[in-house]
Amino acid sequence: MKFDGYHHIGLWVKDEQKSLEFYQKLGGKVVFSFPMSDLPKTINLVDLGNNAVIEIIPRGNGAEEKDAHWAHVAIRTDDARAAYDLAIKAGAGSKQEPKEMNLGTMPVTNAFVLGPDHEVIEFFQVRG
Repeated sequence: MKFDGYHHIGLWVKDEQKSLEFYQKLGGKVVFSFPMSDLPKTINLVDLGNNAVIEIIPRGNGAEEKDAHWAHVAIRTDDARAAYDLAIKAGAGSKQEPKEMNLGTMPVTNAFVLGPDHEVIEFFQVRG
């Protein structure tokens, strides 16, 4: 198993369109989009250059929404299961065990752990 930089940083946003337009005005290009679970919302991956990718995750526009904040850092790896096991052995808490899924047309295996200060770390493996 090896790590190969980060894959993306997830950003929870109140207003998906406003955030998407902002990052596009900074020169970002939407490189991938996929539906958000069973909700009528879309998650967009915006590349700001040199693979600095921000995942824009819509939360909605209701009064209950909080200000945007970084949701997680996704570390690119060739083996998300081994990375998850290594992190657990190192003392991380489990947030989501490794799971295979398709994000739109992208087949991935991912897992989430909590670091020492409860920061969320995703291990992200693109399969195939």
